[in-house]
Amino acid sequence: MSILEFSKPIPVILPDNSEGYALYVESGGTFENDLWCVAHCLGGHIRHYRSNQLRIHHNATFNISKSSPT
Repeated sequence: MSILEFSKPIPVILPDNSEGYALYVESGGTFENDLWCVAHCLGGHIRHYRSNQLRIHHNATFNISKSSPT
């Protein structure tokens, strides 16, 4: 398994629709989701999430929106 630490944290939307910053991601291998380390904006808590639990924060340049159909 490998870990990729981001030089600039990535803004993400958490499962409860709050916001946070992804600090690093660890590969889950071929058959598992990756594991993301996220710092919450409110409270500063550090939590780990699977790839299927997070969304990248709104970015108009890439046409990514906070609310998208799933």
